[in-house]
Amino acid sequence: MGVTRSDPVWAQAGQRVVLVTGPSGAGRTTAIGALEDLGYEPIVNLPLSLVPRLLKGHLTGPVALGVDVRGRDFSAAALIELVDMLTKRPDLHLDLLYLDARPEVLERRYSETRRRHPLSPEEDPGAGIAQEMDLLSPIRMRADVLIDSSEMSPHDLRAEVGRFFDTGRTEALSVTVNSFSYKRGVQRGLDLMFDCRFLANPHWEPELRALDGRDAAVADYVAADPRFAEFHQRVLDLLLFLLPAYVAEGKAYLSVGFGCTGGQHRSVAMTESIAKALAEAGWRVSKRHRELERLGHAENEETKVRSGA
Repeated sequence: MGVTRSDPVWAQAGQRVVLVTGPSGAGRTTAIGALEDLGYEPIVNLPLSLVPRLLKGHLTGPVALGVDVRGRDFSAAALIELVDMLTKRPDLHLDLLYLDARPEVLERRYSETRRRHPLSPEEDPGAGIAQEMDLLSPIRMRADVLIDSSEMSPHDLRAEVGRFFDTGRTEALSVTVNSFSYKRGVQRGLDLMFDCRFLANPHWEPELRALDGRDAAVADYVAADPRFAEFHQRVLDLLLFLLPAYVAEGKAYLSVGFGCTGGQHRSVAMTESIAKALAEAGWRVSKRHRELERLGHAENEETKVRSGA
């Protein structure tokens, strides 16, 4: 969930500065990485006392400052005092971005990663999570933008950060092509969605069942369906028609989804093929296979197809 503002960040005067904070495990690193991709210079864990000096003419572009409880001079009072001081400067436009998540979600994330909480390194992470959330509660109340990442994947969080903080400096529309399983629910945040369940299903072929749509044998099987070629071409033509219109509208991100029953064969094959075709047409494209990530079959949360357009 985000807290909206009256005007977009790129329309506001002054050097743009985003202070990023929130409880450990809520997604600060992902958010700062997203801001870096948007053109912000990332600076992490700088002592709060040094921030005013850093912003006195040393940097001219947008800046993302990551601060958290591990900082040597960090306290809620000190951060609020810093925010108040920077807000008064006419040469800056400051936003306080607070990444939040429910305590049980943070505990689960710590359990999955087996990390130690910075406030309770020798105890159960739950104790540190409760202490940190209590410590940060005054800062949370002051947030300009609040994003609850409890139900978000890293990809969803990056898209949400982009929605609030796009500087307009990206060279072109960024397109993400996704595959997902309808059995596990429609993927969050899609702008356009296509159902692939009418295509021949490799799941029923014993020699193909254990493979996924990135495998040539599976892709060939799906493409052999007599309905595939026309479906693929119509979808591609539609996207190539719409993308310039979205650019003209000022949209920075577009998320396209292909779904099938299990999210491993037909939707993956379509995602791979459409992403490749869009990249060859000159668009900045990335692809994501939600179910393969869940099963540990994908190396990265997001695989870049083409870095520039």
